[in-house]
Amino acid sequence: MALKYPDAVRLFQVKPGRKFSLKQHDPGWAGAGEFKDLRKDALKARAVKFLEANVDELAAAQELLYASDIHSVLIVLQAMDAAGKDGTIKHVMSGVNPQGCQVFSFKKPSDEDLDHNFLWRYTKALPERGRIGIFNRSYYEDVLVVRVHPEILDHQKLPPGDRGGKFWDARFDDINRFERHLARNGTLILKFFLNLSKKEQKRRFQARLDDEDKHWKFSFGDLKERAYWNEYQAAFADALKNTSTTWAPWWVIPADHKFVTRALVAGITTASIKRLGLKRPSVTAEQKRLLTRARRELNRGK
Repeated sequence: MALKYPDAVRLFQVKPGRKFSLKQHDPGWAGAGEFKDLRKDALKARAVKFLEANVDELAAAQELLYASDIHSVLIVLQAMDAAGKDGTIKHVMSGVNPQGCQVFSFKKPSDEDLDHNFLWRYTKALPERGRIGIFNRSYYEDVLVVRVHPEILDHQKLPPGDRGGKFWDARFDDINRFERHLARNGTLILKFFLNLSKKEQKRRFQARLDDEDKHWKFSFGDLKERAYWNEYQAAFADALKNTSTTWAPWWVIPADHKFVTRALVAGITTASIKRLGLKRPSVTAEQKRLLTRARRELNRGK
């Protein structure tokens, strides 16, 4: 499970400008090489151990991120219902200082949101320098849910015009340019699609129905959207293909095994922040003089 970054790129990153098919990514992937033949319980133990180590490393990386105050990190999570977005956030970010991390979950846009362009409400929630921001669903909903249910466009107060392929290409272009602007100004963008199989989604929905403690998680709306599974898969594939760029690539993360999902997201996030080459701010000669003075004055006290 302790994949090296180049292996993670090869296995899970959507290569910008290349042909892409979701069918090439196995939602039930649970290891390669030495991990392929491990029993599930042994693999889970390795994954949990790897996650624990990365939680500590991520905490250290976040501290450097905050201290340098140059970059911010935006993590985008997209998936079908029951893919484990909430659990991934909870486990991966369990060791991060809450003061340096913010999570936004976006629901139906308000009237104020609809009086602006579709990126406006997300722009307001972007992380400031030194912080990690997590979007639990994001502006990609406007090329996913809205594409599966194009009638939503009737409420977006858009100028009249074609709503065919060119319309969606324009939205992809808007997103790519938006993310390019963010990247140029110091935001590291990490986009994870949690790739859940239809069979596993059914099992998780069934578990919510069977367990009273999970009834609160069940939504008939989720079940309704399941009927559009094929349409969503097509929309996801098109969005991933058209918005995976060198400055903001997509990662397709297998989601049928939660321990695999969490370990991979943690590992890729930690490695990506480390690749920024962050360092603690250097102390000037004047600051050193003041520190010496402070130490001297402190030692004079009781």
